[in-house]
Amino acid sequence: MNIGVAKEIKRHEYRVGVTPAGVAAFVRNGHWVTVQAGAGEGAGFKDEDYEKAGARIETDVRRLFDDAEMIVKVKEPQPVEYPLFHEGQILYTYLHLAADKPQAEALLARHVTGIAYETVRLADGSLPLLTPMSEIAGRLSVQEGAKYLERPMGGRGVLLGGVPGVRRGKVAILGGGVVGTNAAKIAVGMGAEVTVLDISQPRLVALDDIFGNSLQTLFSSRANIEAVLRECDLLIGAVLVPGASAPRLVTQADLALMKPGAVVVDVAIDQGGCLETSKPTTHDNPVYTVDGIVHYMVTNMPGAVSLTSTMALTNQTLPFGLKLANHGFENAVCHDPALRQGVNTYKGNITHPAVAASLGMAYVEMETL
Repeated sequence: MNIGVAKEIKRHEYRVGVTPAGVAAFVRNGHWVTVQAGAGEGAGFKDEDYEKAGARIETDVRRLFDDAEMIVKVKEPQPVEYPLFHEGQILYTYLHLAADKPQAEALLARHVTGIAYETVRLADGSLPLLTPMSEIAGRLSVQEGAKYLERPMGGRGVLLGGVPGVRRGKVAILGGGVVGTNAAKIAVGMGAEVTVLDISQPRLVALDDIFGNSLQTLFSSRANIEAVLRECDLLIGAVLVPGASAPRLVTQADLALMKPGAVVVDVAIDQGGCLETSKPTTHDNPVYTVDGIVHYMVTNMPGAVSLTSTMALTNQTLPFGLKLANHGFENAVCHDPALRQGVNTYKGNITHPAVAASLGMAYVEMETL
Protein backbone atom coordinates (compact mmCIF):
# COMPACT_ATOMS: atom_id res chain seq x y z
CA MET A 1 0.00 0.00 0.00
CA ASN A 2 1.09 3.58 -0.68
CA ILE A 3 0.90 5.50 2.59
CA GLY A 4 1.08 9.27 2.86
CA VAL A 5 2.02 11.07 6.08
CA ALA A 6 0.71 14.62 5.86
CA LYS A 7 2.04 17.59 7.79
CA GLU A 8 -0.47 18.94 10.29
CA ILE A 9 -1.69 22.43 9.40
CA LYS A 10 -4.16 23.03 12.22
CA ARG A 11 -2.99 26.07 14.17
CA HIS A 12 -0.31 25.16 16.70
CA GLU A 13 -0.53 21.45 15.99
CA TYR A 14 2.95 19.96 16.26
CA ARG A 15 2.27 16.23 16.35
CA VAL A 16 2.83 13.85 13.43
CA GLY A 17 0.89 10.73 12.48
CA VAL A 18 3.85 8.37 11.99
CA THR A 19 7.30 8.37 13.58
CA PRO A 20 10.47 7.23 11.76
CA ALA A 21 10.21 3.95 13.65
CA GLY A 22 6.66 3.60 12.31
CA VAL A 23 7.87 4.23 8.78
CA ALA A 24 10.44 1.48 9.22
CA ALA A 25 7.68 -0.90 10.35
CA PHE A 26 5.57 -0.16 7.27
CA VAL A 27 8.58 -0.57 4.98
CA ARG A 28 9.52 -3.89 6.57
CA ASN A 29 6.01 -5.08 5.74
CA GLY A 30 6.48 -4.22 2.06
CA HIS A 31 4.71 -0.85 1.90
CA TRP A 32 5.74 2.52 0.47
CA VAL A 33 5.67 5.57 2.72
CA THR A 34 5.80 9.18 1.57
CA VAL A 35 6.25 11.87 4.23
CA GLN A 36 5.50 15.51 3.57
CA ALA A 37 8.59 17.65 4.05
CA GLY A 38 8.78 19.01 7.58
CA ALA A 39 5.93 16.83 8.87
CA GLY A 40 7.86 15.64 11.91
CA GLU A 41 9.74 18.79 12.86
CA GLY A 42 7.26 19.89 15.52
CA ALA A 43 7.70 16.57 17.32
CA GLY A 44 11.49 16.54 16.95
CA PHE A 45 11.85 14.30 13.88
CA LYS A 46 13.90 15.49 10.88
CA ASP A 47 13.26 14.63 7.24
CA GLU A 48 16.59 12.77 7.25
CA ASP A 49 15.27 10.54 10.06
CA TYR A 50 12.37 9.51 7.86
CA GLU A 51 14.61 8.96 4.83
CA LYS A 52 16.90 6.69 6.86
CA ALA A 53 13.81 4.71 7.88
CA GLY A 54 12.91 4.18 4.21
CA ALA A 55 10.45 6.99 3.48
CA ARG A 56 10.40 9.29 0.50
CA ILE A 57 10.16 13.01 1.31
CA GLU A 58 7.65 15.00 -0.75
CA THR A 59 7.45 18.78 -0.90
CA ASP A 60 4.31 18.85 -3.08
CA VAL A 61 1.29 18.14 -0.87
CA ARG A 62 -0.97 17.62 -3.88
CA ARG A 63 1.32 14.90 -5.21
CA LEU A 64 1.47 13.25 -1.79
CA PHE A 65 -2.33 13.04 -1.59
CA ASP A 66 -2.69 11.97 -5.23
CA ASP A 67 -0.31 9.03 -4.78
CA ALA A 68 -1.49 7.82 -1.36
CA GLU A 69 -4.01 5.05 -0.84
CA MET A 70 -4.06 5.86 2.88
CA ILE A 71 -3.41 9.24 4.48
CA VAL A 72 -2.26 9.09 8.10
CA LYS A 73 -2.70 12.22 10.21
CA VAL A 74 -3.30 13.27 13.79
CA LYS A 75 -6.00 15.93 13.61
CA GLU A 76 -9.02 16.28 11.37
CA PRO A 77 -8.36 17.71 7.88
CA GLN A 78 -8.75 21.45 7.55
CA PRO A 79 -11.04 22.97 4.88
CA VAL A 80 -8.12 23.76 2.55
CA GLU A 81 -7.27 20.05 2.57
CA TYR A 82 -10.72 18.80 1.57
CA PRO A 83 -10.07 19.12 -2.19
CA LEU A 84 -6.91 17.01 -1.89
CA PHE A 85 -8.77 13.79 -1.09
CA HIS A 86 -9.91 11.36 -3.78
CA GLU A 87 -12.55 8.67 -3.98
CA GLY A 88 -11.81 5.49 -2.05
CA GLN A 89 -8.87 6.98 -0.20
CA ILE A 90 -8.48 5.91 3.44
CA LEU A 91 -8.13 8.71 5.97
CA TYR A 92 -6.78 7.43 9.28
CA THR A 93 -6.85 10.16 11.96
CA TYR A 94 -8.94 11.84 14.64
CA LEU A 95 -12.10 13.11 12.94
CA HIS A 96 -14.54 14.27 15.66
CA LEU A 97 -17.29 14.53 13.04
CA ALA A 98 -20.10 14.94 15.57
CA ALA A 99 -19.06 18.56 16.08
CA ASP A 100 -18.01 19.24 12.47
CA LYS A 101 -20.75 18.78 9.87
CA PRO A 102 -18.85 20.62 7.08
CA GLN A 103 -16.00 18.13 7.38
CA ALA A 104 -18.43 15.21 7.35
CA GLU A 105 -20.11 16.55 4.23
CA ALA A 106 -16.74 17.02 2.52
CA LEU A 107 -15.63 13.45 3.25
CA LEU A 108 -18.98 12.09 2.07
CA ALA A 109 -18.89 14.13 -1.14
CA ARG A 110 -15.45 12.73 -2.00
CA HIS A 111 -16.32 9.19 -0.92
CA VAL A 112 -13.41 9.09 1.53
CA THR A 113 -13.15 6.10 3.84
CA GLY A 114 -12.80 7.91 7.16
CA ILE A 115 -11.45 5.90 10.08
CA ALA A 116 -11.64 7.91 13.30
CA TYR A 117 -9.16 7.12 16.04
CA GLU A 118 -11.71 8.19 18.64
CA THR A 119 -14.30 5.52 17.77
CA VAL A 120 -12.04 2.46 17.41
CA ARG A 121 -13.44 0.43 20.29
CA LEU A 122 -12.42 -2.86 21.87
CA ALA A 123 -14.87 -5.50 23.12
CA ASP A 124 -14.49 -4.26 26.70
CA GLY A 125 -15.65 -0.79 25.63
CA SER A 126 -12.22 0.84 25.87
CA LEU A 127 -10.98 3.25 23.21
CA PRO A 128 -7.33 2.34 22.59
CA LEU A 129 -6.53 5.14 20.13
CA LEU A 130 -8.26 7.84 22.17
CA THR A 131 -6.94 6.77 25.56
CA PRO A 132 -3.35 8.08 25.28
CA MET A 133 -4.47 11.54 24.24
CA SER A 134 -7.20 11.52 26.90
CA GLU A 135 -4.56 10.71 29.49
CA ILE A 136 -2.43 13.63 28.34
CA ALA A 137 -5.34 16.06 27.99
CA GLY A 138 -6.59 15.13 31.45
CA ARG A 139 -3.21 15.83 33.00
CA LEU A 140 -2.75 19.04 31.03
CA SER A 141 -6.21 20.28 31.98
CA VAL A 142 -5.21 20.81 35.60
CA GLN A 143 -1.81 22.19 34.65
CA GLU A 144 -3.42 24.77 32.34
CA GLY A 145 -6.26 25.45 34.75
CA ALA A 146 -3.82 26.17 37.54
CA LYS A 147 -1.99 28.67 35.34
CA TYR A 148 -5.13 30.55 34.38
CA LEU A 149 -6.22 30.72 38.00
CA GLU A 150 -3.30 33.10 38.48
CA ARG A 151 -4.42 36.72 38.78
CA PRO A 152 -2.30 38.07 35.88
CA MET A 153 -3.94 35.46 33.63
CA GLY A 154 -7.45 36.62 34.59
CA GLY A 155 -8.18 34.09 37.33
CA ARG A 156 -9.11 34.30 41.00
CA GLY A 157 -5.52 34.30 42.21
CA VAL A 158 -5.81 30.88 43.82
CA LEU A 159 -2.96 28.40 44.34
CA LEU A 160 -4.52 24.96 44.00
CA GLY A 161 -2.30 23.38 46.62
CA GLY A 162 -2.66 26.23 49.07
CA VAL A 163 -0.07 26.81 51.79
CA PRO A 164 -0.12 26.13 55.56
CA GLY A 165 -2.81 28.27 57.13
CA VAL A 166 -4.68 28.89 53.88
CA ARG A 167 -7.33 26.59 52.40
CA ARG A 168 -6.50 24.69 49.25
CA GLY A 169 -8.12 25.34 45.90
CA LYS A 170 -11.13 23.25 44.88
CA VAL A 171 -11.28 21.27 41.64
CA ALA A 172 -14.49 19.74 40.29
CA ILE A 173 -14.27 17.18 37.48
CA LEU A 174 -17.33 16.31 35.41
CA GLY A 175 -16.72 12.74 34.27
CA GLY A 176 -14.69 9.96 35.82
CA GLY A 177 -13.36 8.24 32.71
CA VAL A 178 -9.81 8.38 31.36
CA VAL A 179 -9.69 12.19 31.17
CA GLY A 180 -11.28 12.63 34.57
CA THR A 181 -9.09 10.05 36.27
CA ASN A 182 -5.91 11.60 34.92
CA ALA A 183 -7.08 15.09 35.82
CA ALA A 184 -7.75 13.83 39.33
CA LYS A 185 -4.24 12.36 39.59
CA ILE A 186 -2.66 15.72 38.87
CA ALA A 187 -5.10 17.74 40.98
CA VAL A 188 -4.65 15.44 43.96
CA GLY A 189 -0.89 15.51 43.45
CA MET A 190 -0.94 19.31 43.52
CA GLY A 191 -2.74 19.19 46.86
CA ALA A 192 -6.14 20.50 45.74
CA GLU A 193 -9.50 19.48 47.16
CA VAL A 194 -10.91 17.32 44.38
CA THR A 195 -14.45 16.17 43.57
CA VAL A 196 -15.26 13.86 40.66
CA LEU A 197 -18.83 13.48 39.37
CA ASP A 198 -20.04 10.64 37.17
CA ILE A 199 -23.32 8.91 36.33
CA SER A 200 -21.78 5.43 36.65
CA GLN A 201 -21.85 4.04 40.17
CA PRO A 202 -19.30 1.32 39.31
CA ARG A 203 -16.97 4.04 38.04
CA LEU A 204 -17.37 6.03 41.25
CA VAL A 205 -16.59 2.87 43.23
CA ALA A 206 -13.45 2.32 41.14
CA LEU A 207 -12.31 5.91 41.72
CA ASP A 208 -12.91 5.51 45.44
CA ASP A 209 -10.77 2.36 45.39
CA ILE A 210 -7.99 4.18 43.52
CA PHE A 211 -7.92 7.44 45.45
CA GLY A 212 -9.51 6.60 48.79
CA ASN A 213 -9.97 9.69 50.94
CA SER A 214 -7.84 11.82 48.60
CA LEU A 215 -10.94 12.91 46.72
CA GLN A 216 -14.73 13.10 46.95
CA THR A 217 -16.92 11.17 44.52
CA LEU A 218 -20.46 12.32 43.74
CA PHE A 219 -23.22 11.02 41.52
CA SER A 220 -23.63 13.47 38.63
CA SER A 221 -27.10 14.74 39.43
CA ARG A 222 -28.30 18.24 38.66
CA ALA A 223 -28.25 19.15 42.35
CA ASN A 224 -24.68 17.93 42.80
CA ILE A 225 -23.47 19.76 39.68
CA GLU A 226 -24.94 23.01 40.99
CA ALA A 227 -23.35 22.42 44.38
CA VAL A 228 -19.83 21.95 42.98
CA LEU A 229 -20.21 24.92 40.66
CA ARG A 230 -20.76 27.13 43.71
CA GLU A 231 -17.65 25.82 45.44
CA CYS A 232 -15.00 25.12 42.81
CA ASP A 233 -12.13 27.28 41.67
CA LEU A 234 -11.39 25.05 38.67
CA LEU A 235 -13.97 23.06 36.70
CA ILE A 236 -12.80 20.32 34.32
CA GLY A 237 -15.19 19.07 31.62
CA ALA A 238 -14.28 15.41 31.06
CA VAL A 239 -17.45 13.80 29.72
CA LEU A 240 -17.50 11.52 26.69
CA VAL A 241 -20.11 9.68 24.64
CA PRO A 242 -18.00 7.88 21.98
CA GLY A 243 -18.63 9.37 18.55
CA ALA A 244 -21.47 11.62 19.74
CA SER A 245 -21.70 15.25 20.72
CA ALA A 246 -20.84 15.88 24.36
CA PRO A 247 -23.86 16.39 26.63
CA ARG A 248 -24.35 19.99 27.76
CA LEU A 249 -24.15 19.81 31.54
CA VAL A 250 -23.60 23.49 32.35
CA THR A 251 -25.71 26.32 30.94
CA GLN A 252 -24.72 29.95 30.66
CA ALA A 253 -27.12 30.75 33.48
CA ASP A 254 -25.18 28.29 35.66
CA LEU A 255 -22.07 30.47 35.42
CA ALA A 256 -23.73 32.88 37.84
CA LEU A 257 -23.35 30.17 40.49
CA MET A 258 -19.58 30.19 40.14
CA LYS A 259 -17.04 32.43 41.85
CA PRO A 260 -15.79 35.36 39.73
CA GLY A 261 -12.43 34.44 38.22
CA ALA A 262 -13.03 30.70 38.41
CA VAL A 263 -11.63 28.73 35.48
CA VAL A 264 -13.27 26.14 33.23
CA VAL A 265 -11.20 23.75 31.11
CA ASP A 266 -13.48 21.82 28.75
CA VAL A 267 -11.60 18.78 27.44
CA ALA A 268 -14.83 17.70 25.70
CA ILE A 269 -14.53 20.65 23.29
CA ASP A 270 -13.48 18.32 20.44
CA GLN A 271 -16.97 16.85 20.63
CA GLY A 272 -18.68 20.22 20.97
CA GLY A 273 -18.06 20.84 24.66
CA CYS A 274 -20.10 20.15 27.80
CA LEU A 275 -20.84 23.82 28.56
CA GLU A 276 -23.34 25.93 26.69
CA THR A 277 -20.66 28.65 26.52
CA SER A 278 -17.93 26.39 25.08
CA LYS A 279 -16.37 27.41 21.78
CA PRO A 280 -13.06 26.23 20.27
CA THR A 281 -9.85 28.15 20.92
CA THR A 282 -6.18 27.72 19.96
CA HIS A 283 -2.91 27.58 21.86
CA ASP A 284 -2.00 31.14 20.90
CA ASN A 285 -5.36 32.51 22.09
CA PRO A 286 -6.57 29.84 24.50
CA VAL A 287 -8.99 31.64 26.80
CA TYR A 288 -11.96 33.96 26.82
CA THR A 289 -14.21 35.17 29.62
CA VAL A 290 -17.97 34.80 29.89
CA ASP A 291 -19.82 36.34 32.84
CA GLY A 292 -16.59 36.58 34.82
CA ILE A 293 -15.59 32.92 34.27
CA VAL A 294 -12.37 32.15 32.40
CA HIS A 295 -12.90 29.55 29.66
CA TYR A 296 -9.96 27.45 28.35
CA MET A 297 -11.20 25.61 25.24
CA VAL A 298 -8.19 24.49 23.18
CA THR A 299 -9.22 21.69 20.82
CA ASN A 300 -5.79 20.09 20.51
CA MET A 301 -4.38 20.30 24.01
CA PRO A 302 -1.94 17.37 23.60
CA GLY A 303 -0.32 19.20 20.67
CA ALA A 304 1.43 21.41 23.21
CA VAL A 305 3.52 18.44 24.35
CA SER A 306 4.06 17.13 20.86
CA LEU A 307 6.93 14.73 21.44
CA THR A 308 5.24 12.93 24.34
CA SER A 309 1.91 12.97 22.52
CA THR A 310 3.28 11.68 19.23
CA MET A 311 5.07 8.79 20.89
CA ALA A 312 2.04 7.88 23.03
CA LEU A 313 -0.36 8.10 20.09
CA THR A 314 1.68 6.20 17.51
CA ASN A 315 2.37 3.39 19.99
CA GLN A 316 -1.35 2.64 19.68
CA THR A 317 -2.20 3.66 16.10
CA LEU A 318 0.64 1.82 14.33
CA PRO A 319 -0.64 -1.75 14.92
CA PHE A 320 -4.06 -0.89 13.47
CA GLY A 321 -2.41 1.02 10.62
CA LEU A 322 -0.35 -2.06 9.78
CA LYS A 323 -3.52 -4.18 9.71
CA LEU A 324 -5.07 -1.80 7.19
CA ALA A 325 -1.94 -1.80 5.03
CA ASN A 326 -1.18 -5.52 5.27
CA HIS A 327 -4.69 -6.84 4.71
CA GLY A 328 -6.45 -4.01 2.86
CA PHE A 329 -9.37 -2.04 4.22
CA GLU A 330 -12.19 -4.53 3.68
CA ASN A 331 -10.33 -7.57 5.04
CA ALA A 332 -8.96 -5.61 7.99
CA VAL A 333 -12.31 -4.29 9.17
CA CYS A 334 -14.01 -7.60 8.47
CA HIS A 335 -11.67 -9.45 10.83
CA ASP A 336 -11.21 -6.72 13.45
CA PRO A 337 -14.45 -5.54 15.11
CA ALA A 338 -12.65 -2.76 16.97
CA LEU A 339 -11.29 -1.29 13.75
CA ARG A 340 -14.70 -1.64 12.10
CA GLN A 341 -16.20 0.61 14.76
CA GLY A 342 -13.66 3.22 13.78
CA VAL A 343 -15.17 3.59 10.31
CA ASN A 344 -17.22 6.81 10.26
CA THR A 345 -17.59 7.38 6.50
CA TYR A 346 -17.60 4.87 3.66
CA LYS A 347 -18.75 5.14 0.04
CA GLY A 348 -20.48 8.44 0.68
CA ASN A 349 -22.36 7.34 3.81
CA ILE A 350 -22.13 7.84 7.57
CA THR A 351 -21.43 4.40 9.02
CA HIS A 352 -21.28 5.15 12.75
CA PRO A 353 -24.67 5.47 14.50
CA ALA A 354 -23.62 8.00 17.16
CA VAL A 355 -21.98 10.24 14.57
CA ALA A 356 -25.06 10.08 12.35
CA ALA A 357 -27.37 10.90 15.24
CA SER A 358 -25.27 13.87 16.34
CA LEU A 359 -25.17 15.28 12.81
CA GLY A 360 -28.84 14.60 12.10
CA MET A 361 -27.83 12.53 9.07
CA ALA A 362 -28.76 9.07 7.88
CA TYR A 363 -26.88 6.08 9.28
CA VAL A 364 -26.05 3.23 6.94
CA GLU A 365 -24.56 -0.07 8.12
CA MET A 366 -21.26 -0.61 6.39
CA GLU A 367 -22.08 -4.26 5.72
CA THR A 368 -24.90 -3.21 3.39
CA LEU A 369 -22.68 -1.12 1.12
